[in-house]
Amino acid sequence: MPNPLPQSVRENIIYHHENGATNAEIIKWLRVSKSSVKRIIRLHRTGKGITAKEYKRGRKPAFCSNKMEQIEAKIAEQPDVTLDELVEHFKLNISISALCRKLLKRDLTYKKRRCSQRNNSARTCSGFGASGWNI
Repeated sequence: MPNPLPQSVRENIIYHHENGATNAEIIKWLRVSKSSVKRIIRLHRTGKGITAKEYKRGRKPAFCSNKMEQIEAKIAEQPDVTLDELVEHFKLNISISALCRKLLKRDLTYKKRRCSQRNNSARTCSGFGASGWNI
């Protein structure tokens, strides 16, 4: 479905029509389709608004940003929490993989820290603060 005409173009169509321009001239000047010009003029003539309809497409979000902030706070409080525990604690009605994708979009990843020795003189692990979650 193409994007709706901007409000300024819709107002220009009405302006030119009220000042005596023909539909063919309006089509040529504004480069819009014949059916769009006719429809907008008809809507204006009948007293209906000429604003574009707002379509709510797609699936509704599983939870709001407020819930996501609570999840982030829980992860900051308890860094070793699992996805299963998050779903159970917040009583979320989504799958674990969907929650994982949401967290990845927020750049929250759970990666194990490397504790292997790089060379003979380096420390093997930093010890403190290696929780797992990158916040």
